[in-house]
Amino acid sequence: MPKVTYNNKSKPFYQTIKSGVDQYFASMRLKPTGNWKLYSKSVVLITSAAVLYLSLLLFPLPVGVSIALCALLGFVLASIGFNVMHDACHGSYSSRKWINNVMGLTLNALGGNAFIWKFKHNIIHHTYTNVDGVDDDINKSPLMRMCATQKWVPAHRFQHIYVVPIYAISSLAWVLLLDFDKYFKRKVVDTPLQKMDRKEHFIFWISKVLYVLFYILLPALVVGWVPWLIGFICMHAAMGITLAIVFQLAHVVEDTAFEHVEVNDQLQIENEWAIHQVITTANFARTNKIVSWFTGGLNFQVEHHLFPRISHVHYPAISIIVKQACQQYNIAYNEFPTMRQAVLSHFRTMKQLGRKPV
Repeated sequence: MPKVTYNNKSKPFYQTIKSGVDQYFASMRLKPTGNWKLYSKSVVLITSAAVLYLSLLLFPLPVGVSIALCALLGFVLASIGFNVMHDACHGSYSSRKWINNVMGLTLNALGGNAFIWKFKHNIIHHTYTNVDGVDDDINKSPLMRMCATQKWVPAHRFQHIYVVPIYAISSLAWVLLLDFDKYFKRKVVDTPLQKMDRKEHFIFWISKVLYVLFYILLPALVVGWVPWLIGFICMHAAMGITLAIVFQLAHVVEDTAFEHVEVNDQLQIENEWAIHQVITTANFARTNKIVSWFTGGLNFQVEHHLFPRISHVHYPAISIIVKQACQQYNIAYNEFPTMRQAVLSHFRTMKQLGRKPV
């Protein structure tokens, strides 16, 4: 497996922002974990998902209404992932570990697996952000070229167009294929997966069985196989596009930096870890409260990558501290004023990466 290290001898930048953030929480007498804003949002989102699910099963609805509700369910499930699962799996939902563990299992309820996700996301992605060859979020693919160091093939000329249907099936592939691939291969890209104990093996299999029961068998038996299939595809299309777009806006946009390392090679990154997180990450729509509410603060990706164990409800406040520190140390603070601008930047980036290298 590759070995990547950072120049963390002094870490002046991180020490500055950490001091400012610690002072903020002390002066405001706040815990860095979630509060009533997060918990009330969790109730709204989880209740909404349950109501949509039961409505689709129990009530005879017009075809168009059913399709719309299936897509809405996919969007709400993605928002549960952004808001509830994401904070919980990072340990920032609550100061109580058992609550984080329980709420983190909302990912399993969506079809994924919290144990594998924590390793893939918390350990690999957050440590080696945008490092081609390690970070699974920009993993090499014959269909998508996500950074300049990846191999180009002629099909990439059109990737800015066909990534949309790929994003639409991404959550379905995640649930039915990619989790199993990592489970049986026991690795993420070329990094060995942490050892799973008996409890985690049991949770993996029982949650996958329950997913098949509640998302496939039960709906198909109630509404019929054809209506179920149409609704299932619509739900996952909405969920996949929502998840993929929000996560791609964090790192695969203009001006974010990338690194590259080959299998069994070593890479010494000249910056300290915190600077690497800032220059490889981008924010969007920081002042848009609606975007922030639904995305679980993932529009504050810079702050999240610097302080993943702080709940997203605090990111608007600490973003001021982070941005000031970036200005002080002359470090680029990547951000887009609106989500639309970030989306356009992502597709421009994919189009640029799809051009044949000179």
